[in-house]
Amino acid sequence: MDWSIQEIAKMAGTTSRTLRHYDDIGLLKPSRTGHNGYRYYDGPALVQLQRILLLRELGLGLPAIAEVLNRETDTVKALSGHLEWLAREQDRLTRQIASVRQTIDTLKGDGKYMAQDMFDGFDHTQYKDEVEERWGKDAYATSDSWWRSMSPDEKQQWKDRLQKLSADWIAAAESGVSPGSAEVQDLARRHVEWLRGIPGTPTAAPGGDVKGYVTGLGEMYVADPRFGANYGGEAGATFVRDALRVYAEENL
Repeated sequence: MDWSIQEIAKMAGTTSRTLRHYDDIGLLKPSRTGHNGYRYYDGPALVQLQRILLLRELGLGLPAIAEVLNRETDTVKALSGHLEWLAREQDRLTRQIASVRQTIDTLKGDGKYMAQDMFDGFDHTQYKDEVEERWGKDAYATSDSWWRSMSPDEKQQWKDRLQKLSADWIAAAESGVSPGSAEVQDLARRHVEWLRGIPGTPTAAPGGDVKGYVTGLGEMYVADPRFGANYGGEAGATFVRDALRVYAEENL
């Protein structure tokens, strides 16, 4: 059984032009081409397209996606990793939806706000104890105050910058380049600049142990799956750690 390019484009929420481009660059080949020149796609091709769309959701460009698909030939294993990430996102979004619905019900009803429930799924304080233990209460208090003072647009811009940084790390790790290469070291520089913009961290404090902080964070990315998830898992986190270590030794 197969489907026409128009059917696939409609089901996947993309366009025939995009699918033809994927064919032209060798990313997604149709299973057959009809006598009329139309492209048709079978089940395995649909699985390939699903993987492509999932990787695009992570912010990867088409060259990086091609490298991932060529390297990760175990489709079940690759999709299982995606499924874990999607499950975490589903849980977070489900809690956000529930909290917003409760707020709407409160506004329509008796006006009794349940503060402890209003921000479920929005928790930016989940690492509070760890931050205080590692770098002191002042570090957490300063960064927390900075975050709360930001407007919604400013917070979104900060999140977008972090998402782009994480996506670039994932793409670099999957490209096979060395952590010490010039392009990766430029990415490490961007990472440290991002850290310097967070008040309360040693990177932002005059005389702070920037080198120790950066290398310590790298180790934390590997040791804690919650951090490693931002970089595609343990392998990606290890790549980030190694790159930051090189950068710290040479520049901090």
